[in-house]
Amino acid sequence: MLQYGQKSFLIVDDFTDFRTSTRSMLRELGVRDVDTADSGEQALRMCGQKRYDFVLQDFHLGDGKKNGQQVLEDLLLDKLISHECVFIMVTAESSQAIVLSAIEHEPDAYLTKPFNRVGLAQRLEKLVQRKTLLKPILQALDRGQPAQVLVACAELCKQDPRFAPLCLRYRADALRDLNRFDELEKFLKGILASRPQPWVYAALGNLMLKRGQHAQAQGVFEQALKAFPIMPSLYDGMAEALIAQGESKRAQHMLEEAVRLSPLAVRRQAALGKLALENADFDSASKAFRHAVSQGQSSRYKSAESNLGLAQALMNKNVGNGLDARTRVEINTVLSEVAKEHVEDQGLQVRARLMKAASLQQAGDAETAAKLTEQAMQRLEKMDQFFSVEAALTVAKQLQQLGQDAAGSSILKGCVETYGDDPKVMQSVAKLTDDPTVLGAVTEAVDLNRQGVRSYQGGQLSEALGMFRKALALQPKNISIALNTAQALLRIGGEVTPPALLQECRNCLTSVGGIPKSDSRYERYRKLHLRVFGA
Repeated sequence: MLQYGQKSFLIVDDFTDFRTSTRSMLRELGVRDVDTADSGEQALRMCGQKRYDFVLQDFHLGDGKKNGQQVLEDLLLDKLISHECVFIMVTAESSQAIVLSAIEHEPDAYLTKPFNRVGLAQRLEKLVQRKTLLKPILQALDRGQPAQVLVACAELCKQDPRFAPLCLRYRADALRDLNRFDELEKFLKGILASRPQPWVYAALGNLMLKRGQHAQAQGVFEQALKAFPIMPSLYDGMAEALIAQGESKRAQHMLEEAVRLSPLAVRRQAALGKLALENADFDSASKAFRHAVSQGQSSRYKSAESNLGLAQALMNKNVGNGLDARTRVEINTVLSEVAKEHVEDQGLQVRARLMKAASLQQAGDAETAAKLTEQAMQRLEKMDQFFSVEAALTVAKQLQQLGQDAAGSSILKGCVETYGDDPKVMQSVAKLTDDPTVLGAVTEAVDLNRQGVRSYQGGQLSEALGMFRKALALQPKNISIALNTAQALLRIGGEVTPPALLQECRNCLTSVGGIPKSDSRYERYRKLHLRVFGA
């Protein structure tokens, strides 16, 4: 029997009556430590100050406020609750869309209002029994020790083989975190052979994607969707596999189905908007970005990219027809929000102004568009951060459309210097310019970098470093070349890197210090930076 008097509870609901009645139920069960919150923001503050054993979280906390899904996202990402905490999502909603949205981040349980004391007690008892059984595993998860998770799983299964099914997910996640991918693949396929489950399909499909096996990943997700057609995450994986194979229209359809099933995921709406924009489906793009902007207001996944995407989609939707008053107001609102909320971000300030200038030009106000363009140009000259590839291409195109061809070419040249080792980037740049000084700026450096990578992989470190140095001299802002050079320097330097090599390494990382956090290589840059510069 659960000893309620030793446990702490947090009830989160915007209705006073529910908080009061639930607290009374818990008091009747013997609970002495019960706190309440009427908003997600308050709940997050309280969880930051106190460790709770149980959280009863209402899903819908009022329009314009964090919902239960967003609260759970924040609690998990900021590690404000332990894995031993029992998190129960509570709601009066019973629609499939709300239920799927509520469980996407996998709360421990989902409880529908109304409920009584007996039903609540039975649910709590079962959840605590499970958590108690898994305690060594959950504690290892809290410590971030995947190897210990595997040890704890093995001990539990030795204690009683019947507990093995409880450990499957934990074992798979631990193998993934330990980069034991061959073992993970065999493990997942073994589970599917005996008992297909959606999370197993998702894990196997994502493993294939990570390895670049896109066609195999597609096959896994196709099989999964036949068995589990209402799982949104499977559509996400399928979309990623299709995008990697150039099937963007089918990928968009997959994301549309995922959004239909679970419409409250901000990142999924933003991904759909981006894909629809690339597919020139501007109606779908504007709708998805509008949802991402609206839902993002209370989410940690709020992104200026959704605002910029919405403005772009609305402009593209009305090409050749000017912009009506309502559309101009919407564009102005979302772009003003970017400018106000990202005062210190030079790149976003430039992009918001250029986007506004482009919209004014489309609306027929050439004079104001010219003034905003001039403001953006002045900021652009002082900018020391890198644009992402997508942002650079968009800015270059807008500058061309606004009559600033030289500035547009300069942005494209910078894009090539920074990202030109990627053939897809070069293809995109070639669509905007045929200038040989831009397109040919990176060829020799890329060839040297490739030779350096081959030498490095072959263990010829000194030869690799020589290649990387030559390539970096030609393209000092190329992210891949700079990171490769830094890594080679540290490898050659060993445990105690000589001062000269360490300084050269620092110079490499400083040269690409403007790398966007959205770049896939940012984590590698961060780890190298931490190693070289310290905390």
